[in-house]
Amino acid sequence: MSDSNLPVTRKIIHIDMDAFYASVEQRDFPEYRGKAIVVGGKPDSRGVVATASYEARKYGIKSAMSCSKAYQLCPTAIFVYPRFDAYAAASKAIREIFSRYTDIIEPLSLDEAYLDVTYDKLGIGSAIDIAKSIKDAIKNELNLTASAGVSTNKFVAKVASDMNKPDGLTFIGPSKIKAFMEKLPVEKFFGVGKVTAAKMKAMQINTGADLKKLTETQLLAQFGKSGYFYYKIVRGIDDRAVQAHRETKSVGAEDTLSEDTNEDAVMHDLLKQISETVAVRLDKHQLKGKTLTLKIKFADFKQITRSRSYSVSIKDADKIYFEAIKLLNEANIGTTSVRLLGITLSRFYEDVIVEKPESNQLTFDF
Repeated sequence: MSDSNLPVTRKIIHIDMDAFYASVEQRDFPEYRGKAIVVGGKPDSRGVVATASYEARKYGIKSAMSCSKAYQLCPTAIFVYPRFDAYAAASKAIREIFSRYTDIIEPLSLDEAYLDVTYDKLGIGSAIDIAKSIKDAIKNELNLTASAGVSTNKFVAKVASDMNKPDGLTFIGPSKIKAFMEKLPVEKFFGVGKVTAAKMKAMQINTGADLKKLTETQLLAQFGKSGYFYYKIVRGIDDRAVQAHRETKSVGAEDTLSEDTNEDAVMHDLLKQISETVAVRLDKHQLKGKTLTLKIKFADFKQITRSRSYSVSIKDADKIYFEAIKLLNEANIGTTSVRLLGITLSRFYEDVIVEKPESNQLTFDF
């Protein structure tokens, strides 16, 4: 077999900004530097923590925690309201840095993205060197830090990016993936929530090596369709491509909860992440929409949608989030468990930021 016929090993980088919102606040306001910063609602509100600085995390403060709980853990913390315009601007600058190296970029939210650098634009060749260069550019040009994971697939790259935070760079090459997955605690597997992790541990499944002992049939019997995912991923098999976004008539995103739930805090946290993703996609294509649609899929796979139209177009993550929360509350789901949430913005034609004839309207397929 000639070299040209050999399969190409993909080079995937996952970039995850370090305490992104809090880091932007500390960058822009010197008086916050070195302090415990909580980005979210007021300490006496029902709001949730969007993110916390590393100084605040030392007290046990985490994303999606109620602000009142965060205040109990650290009464001296500084609570600041999110400035999504500032975060979106920083995110846009970060994506511009990404685009110097590749056009195959899949944003997951304002602060993280996958990059496929198998064929990088600058001909650097080494994914590790590209990740270092990206991290250096973000630090030198934007005064922010990012952590990077480098591997041959999305799953391993994402896990790797979280291993040496903050300002970390972790490479897990093809020869190391098997051992890495076998040592990985099951709670570190994306898609394994608290309930599933507890179930696995009750079955004496504590690591990837334990999980690997089960056959595909056994995993399907114990965990349903997710069992197929666990079977492949514990063997380091992840064929998902990095998806650069294409065009359609609406911009949106959806995500499945790690466990079916009706807990407000959990659903609100997911809606915040989805709102950020939608805002990134709107900003990338210079669009804003007048109709917001919330999709709710229940544990029994039944689904409903709730929509609202506005006289003024919206595009900011905080506005999208708060409007989505209103629609969720109005849906009055009660004790019904939710499996998936999604947000879509549409009706761009009346208010496109870049002037363009209606017959040639920009569209995106999310």
